[in-house]
Amino acid sequence: MKAVVYHGQLDVRVEDIAVPVCAEGGLLVKVEACAVCGSDMKAYLSGNPRMKPPIVVGHEFSGVVVEARAEGFEVGGRVVMATSVSCGECAYCRRGWNNICANIRPMGFGYDGGMAEYVAIPELALRNGHVINVPAHVDPVHACLAEPVSCAVNACENSQVAEGDTVLVMGAGPMGILNALVARQYGASRIILSEVNPSRLAQGAAFGFNRLVNPAEEDLEAVVKGMTGGYGADVAIVAAPAAAPQEQALGLVRRRGTVCLFASLPHDKRMITVDSRLLHYGELRVVGTSDSTPSHVRRAVEILGGASFPAGKIVTHQLPLDGFNGAIELMKSGEALRVVLRNI
Repeated sequence: MKAVVYHGQLDVRVEDIAVPVCAEGGLLVKVEACAVCGSDMKAYLSGNPRMKPPIVVGHEFSGVVVEARAEGFEVGGRVVMATSVSCGECAYCRRGWNNICANIRPMGFGYDGGMAEYVAIPELALRNGHVINVPAHVDPVHACLAEPVSCAVNACENSQVAEGDTVLVMGAGPMGILNALVARQYGASRIILSEVNPSRLAQGAAFGFNRLVNPAEEDLEAVVKGMTGGYGADVAIVAAPAAAPQEQALGLVRRRGTVCLFASLPHDKRMITVDSRLLHYGELRVVGTSDSTPSHVRRAVEILGGASFPAGKIVTHQLPLDGFNGAIELMKSGEALRVVLRNI
């Protein structure tokens, strides 16, 4: 079969390799679509010590079961995954926190991933509920967004986004826009999207958010306070991988508001300065959000199956499986939101 294989930094090749074997208790899935994630681009450009080459990349995939050696799944059914496979035994897994499992092994990192014609899903993933059936009416290109959408579901649930909330999303990259869209699904009545990159902000204009703000040109705090009677947003989700918005967010939420640190900072620039008086007197909540659990993916599939979610606007480009390098160039240019590789 054809597969996109990681051999190291700046060395990802499309190769012919053997079709994987379906293990006892596992599934063999014919991949229909696999999105290229920012972490895939980061691994290509900078390397990733968690990836032991050679390994097939890709974790945002959807596909059709062609061999089932596990109960609950039928040949011909479409599936997606909560792709960070948990051990099911550590203290975190026992509390249902599969996404922060102490022994986590993501698809495309610890197991061969979905940028291939076929992917073998291990028995451990089935045992711990990481494989989710997808209704037949959901487009496979949209279904492969279940993983990134599920991360936004985690952020909204962790931030307790509620009906009628004002939600500020800082960063208008693909994950910022997805967080804003999912916040709308959770009942947010006003969504403010901020972004210093004009082209990214222009992409956000297609989704009908209440206010777009470029903090380099406007006073973001004045905008947020002006739209909320001087109080501040109920929730601020920081989807920009930079220290400044993480620090600023504390001053943009109301008392007892929530700041969600969704985007991680670079390892060598990970420290931020926090105004402890804002935390103390405002009784603020600051939460981190990483990855997603199987329950988040099930909710994501429900969202993607609904008529109101604009998945077609998120997938801006579709390329054949051998188009990985082209996908990277589209992502580097900022032209793309999500690029999906199709098995066609």
